[in-house]
Amino acid sequence: MDDGQIATKTLEQYRDEFKQKKLITMPLSGTIIWASLAIMATQIPDQQMVLPMYIGTGSIFYLALLLSKFTGETLIAKKTDRNPFDSLFLYTVVMSLMVFAIAMPFAALDHTSIPLSIGILSGLMWLPLSWIIEHKVGVIHTFVRTFAIVTVWLLLPEQRFVAVPAVIVCIYLVSLYQLHQRWSALNTPVVRKPVSH
Repeated sequence: MDDGQIATKTLEQYRDEFKQKKLITMPLSGTIIWASLAIMATQIPDQQMVLPMYIGTGSIFYLALLLSKFTGETLIAKKTDRNPFDSLFLYTVVMSLMVFAIAMPFAALDHTSIPLSIGILSGLMWLPLSWIIEHKVGVIHTFVRTFAIVTVWLLLPEQRFVAVPAVIVCIYLVSLYQLHQRWSALNTPVVRKPVSH
């Protein structure tokens, strides 16, 4: 190959590169924000939790940018270094922020719908992540999160602003564990047993 030719990678090669990431920064940020919201909701009336819920969930990505300095992950790579799956992941983040357009009109009719709508809609980004990294963590997160949020929202109408965030935090903790296990497995050298003759 001469110097004028640029080597191009296949999508599978890009995917393999993306799969090497820890991917814990965003869920760690989500855990912190949702836990903070649950704690706040124990002290603040539901009607006053509307704005903190919007601000908190809308700032998960920005907190993740700060946390990435400590986790060593790069959330926004330079354009020249960007993997197509980095771009896809960022699109899923934007998609999650766009769900506010559904949540806000619904909340104007019933402010207690906010934990339900934002909690479910912002969790949908886990499904494409599962496909990208070819791991069940995102599928489990999305389905369990959706079912659990609907369940506690229906069963605990007086505690929606506490119960829904608490459930999300629990699911995040499980997902963080699964992501850590996945990353450890990728980085554990395979020990081959000697062949006996």
